[in-house]
Amino acid sequence: MSGSSAARRGRTLVGLVALALVPTGIAAVPVVPVAVVVGLGVGPAVLAAGVVGLGTSAILGPLLVDRRIEELPDADLEDRPTAFIEDRVATIAGDLGVDPPELTVVRGDAANVAVTDGYRGARLVVSTRLLSLPEADRDAALRHAIVRLRSREAAVTTALLPALLVVETLALLATLLVGRRSDRTEADRRVNRIHGYEPERERIPAPAYTLAGVLLWLALLPVWFPAVVGDRLYVGERRRAADATVSRTGRAERTGLANAVAFARDAAGAADWPPLLDRLSLVSMADHETGRIRGTSRHETRVRLARLRSKRTL
Repeated sequence: MSGSSAARRGRTLVGLVALALVPTGIAAVPVVPVAVVVGLGVGPAVLAAGVVGLGTSAILGPLLVDRRIEELPDADLEDRPTAFIEDRVATIAGDLGVDPPELTVVRGDAANVAVTDGYRGARLVVSTRLLSLPEADRDAALRHAIVRLRSREAAVTTALLPALLVVETLALLATLLVGRRSDRTEADRRVNRIHGYEPERERIPAPAYTLAGVLLWLALLPVWFPAVVGDRLYVGERRRAADATVSRTGRAERTGLANAVAFARDAAGAADWPPLLDRLSLVSMADHETGRIRGTSRHETRVRLARLRSKRTL
């Protein structure tokens, strides 16, 4: 094993451990105090939090993803194009030695594809925009998704999504509270008071929102930090590992994947792609336009494109 390969494996392992700490940390809030009170001790209490957190997240993950996918607009393709795409997916899956996942084609402007996995089975979600790409680019993107299914990354990420979603939602709430400002200026207040319908003071002062946001951020840091580290080191590294696997198939596949990643990054329609699917997708749609807290977005894509377009081996 080369040094660079060992380093990548090490980063991936660290990222996986960090991601596992997220549901464990969330479950520890109610589980550890109860376990200590009943006399289990701190060590068994933390172990119990890990079992409860990881188990609950793994159960809810596939349910959450499937429900969100069902809410997406159906593509309403005719039987012939649907059969063609299913055949391409089955052929690529056969080449990679995995069972073909269930296919769902959704209508949307985001040129993306996501793969989920779990006890409810594997599922491939493809947008009509991605299917409109040239054949080589489209097939390379589909191959990339199915590689992530073969490596079991899709199963791991699907299982951890509920805990990560909790962290992202609370982080966004904390940020909104910290940045909350009154919508009315002091001049507006004076005019309103003259007309008799503006109270002298706001019901909740703006500094109170800021304090609440800061306190929420401080409480969230123990799980937010591993979530960000895991996202960078596990999800990001596994995406790049799938890039390398597709690239080794042939030069046409490598070029096609680079084209697909670049198009997905630059195409309009990020708002049409559910943020829940970001970690399961060909390209993360999370950036400043979505108003989310995610760390990996366009920077990760720029690095991937630079590697795919270079002449050196990935």
